Amino acid sequence: MERTTQVIGQSSSFMGALERASRAAALDRPVLVIGERGTGKELVAERLHRLSPRWDQPLVIMNCAALPETLIEAELFGHEAGAFTGATKARAGRFEEADGGTLFLDELGTLSMAAQDRLLRAVEYGEITRIGSSRPMRVDVRIVAATNEHLPDKVANHSFRADLLDRLSFEVVTLPPLRARAGDVMVLADHFGRRMASELGRDRWEGFGPSAIDALAQHDWPGNVRELRNVVERAVYRWEQAGPIDSIEIDPFQSPHRPGAARGASAPAIPTPANPHDDEPVAACETGPSDFKARVARFERELLSRTLGEHRFNQRATADALGLSYDQLRHALRRHDLIANGG
Repeated sequence: MERTTQVIGQSSSFMGALERASRAAALDRPVLVIGERGTGKELVAERLHRLSPRWDQPLVIMNCAALPETLIEAELFGHEAGAFTGATKARAGRFEEADGGTLFLDELGTLSMAAQDRLLRAVEYGEITRIGSSRPMRVDVRIVAATNEHLPDKVANHSFRADLLDRLSFEVVTLPPLRARAGDVMVLADHFGRRMASELGRDRWEGFGPSAIDALAQHDWPGNVRELRNVVERAVYRWEQAGPIDSIEIDPFQSPHRPGAARGASAPAIPTPANPHDDEPVAACETGPSDFKARVARFERELLSRTLGEHRFNQRATADALGLSYDQLRHALRRHDLIANGG
């Protein structure tokens, strides 16, 4: 299986997780990979396989959340002809396909309790039985599993088997989210940008301008590396000018014409800000400037400063709370000399 995506990063938190995975690769034991969506769990699973003695055998991938509960067991363990409605012929399951190699089970936490029972036997004894058969068969499979859930909590809630978790967690590799990988955002952005420019047939890669760098650095990246890749590739393909890319659109759905947006002339020009002080009346200034423009400017500065503080100087969150676009907020911060406070 060839990959076009590489495992890239230089932060200590990310390199530490990668080193743990690399050390575990040589041992023929199960590994559990934990991480938020988009952190690269599947890439780490592939690294575990490629660095293991099983590197020349199959790497079989199964997303446990992609199939209905009624088909999970048949997909994992296979079935005989006539085992259930629609099973017109026998079919090997993922365990048989991965025999001698590695089986990567993504979204492990979504497995039903029945599937967990059968999986435990397969891990414990190296035996599986096809649905509709009474004859067990031996398989030699290394399990690498991944989840974005905290499985000990699921054990406490009786929705995940404690003995199965014990068997699968010989080694646990927890991947840090992108917001915790200091310095990696621009390393990854440059990699994705170069690759996209090459794909588009552009002669050279001139990098990012100051506004683009600031936007990339300010965002929290809840979708992690996957989200960053989409944002960068979209920016590169849309940029048609010479020089560094200096326009970043984080949210491609942002539009005044999107479904559900306010319609008609009667719609308020500025959405109601979502912060705890919104309902407080605006008091007249008892001290300070007395002309109208100066009072408005003072109130605007105080509102910006207060909202920034409430959102820990995250400019993206502040803009959302005030009903502004990111560029509008940046312009207001510069106008009131607050840009240093928010970064």
